[in-house]
Parts: sequence; structure tokens; C-alpha cells
Amino acid sequence: MFDSTTQSRGLAGLSVSLFFLSCLALCQPLAAAGNPTAVIHTSKGEIGLELFADQAPISVENFIAYARSGFYDGTIFHRVISHFMIQGGGFTADMEKKATREPIVNEASNGLSNKRGTIAMARTNDPHSATAQFFINVQDNMNLDHTGQASSGSWGYAVFGRVTSGMEVVDEIRFVQTTQTGPYSDVPVEAVVIERIVVAED
Repeated sequence: MFDSTTQSRGLAGLSVSLFFLSCLALCQPLAAAGNPTAVIHTSKGEIGLELFADQAPISVENFIAYARSGFYDGTIFHRVISHFMIQGGGFTADMEKKATREPIVNEASNGLSNKRGTIAMARTNDPHSATAQFFINVQDNMNLDHTGQASSGSWGYAVFGRVTSGMEVVDEIRFVQTTQTGPYSDVPVEAVVIERIVVAED
């Protein structure tokens, strides 16, 4: 049998725990009214996104089109660097690159920064070469921001959204074991599969 002091302490501890859990639920960043939202369903869990349609309309429309067409279904996070970002949306689990539509215009001059938890368009050295691949920043990567148009690097990488839930899933992915697979480095040893990306209906 518990004495009254022990019981009171237990109730107090329970109250604190319930308050903490409530705060976690209520303190998740919410999407701004009117912005599209999406969920990346992965083999590690779900990642919720807010898409910045006003600031990156071309990138958002492009991402939504690929998602709704089923293009991302069964692709993987093929490039994972724990202190940098996780990149996916372009390769199958056997590292075959998927054919894409034409590239889009680089929107990195939209004022959005490559901060931890943002999602941005991946590209080659050509500033306007982004197609389907994207990456999620796992730390602040301001060196990827737009600073001008003098070179490929100064063009930057276009942020078009942010993670609103499931950042713990992103962090789990960032720390998976990686290896070299053919010409590709930083490939997860065990495939992290993007099962599908679901965009909320308007």
C-alpha cells in the first residue's frame, strides 16, 4: 500500500508527464493556412511537410506533380550524409536512375534558407537542372543558399518546404550505415525506401 506522500508525488509526476506530452503534441510546427502539405511515407516512418507554394511555386508544383503521378513510389534515399543532408527521389532500390521530365528553373533566390528541417531541390552543377530529386537538410547549410548568379555555387539550392512532423525519422535516416555502390557514395547499406508521397487534397 502507498502512503499519501508517495501517492501525491506519483500524481504530481504523472501530471508533469501528461503536461509534457501535451506540449509535444501542441508545439509541433503547423503549416500556414493555404500552403499545401504532404507526407513522405518511408520504411523508417512518416515525414510531414509544408510546401511553400507562394515562395517556390515552380518547385512545389513540380514536386506535387511527381508525387501524385506515383513517380516517387519505391524510390530510395540514395545519398545520406549524417552531418549534411539526406537525398532521395531519383533512384530505385537497385540504384537504377529513373527517367524524369524536363528540368525546372532554379528558385533559390526566393529568400528561403537551407536551415535544418527544410526540403530543397537537388541538382547538378547546372543551376537549372533540378528534376525530381530532393534533399532534407539535417543541419543549417547556409552555404547552399543563393548569393548571386556568378557561378553554379552562388546560385544556391532552392528550398521549397519544411518538415512539420517526423524530424525524428529524418534523424534516424541520417545515421544509417552507408557504403560505396558502384560510382555512388554515401548509399545506405539497407535501403531506406520512399514507399509513397501523399499530397493533401486542396
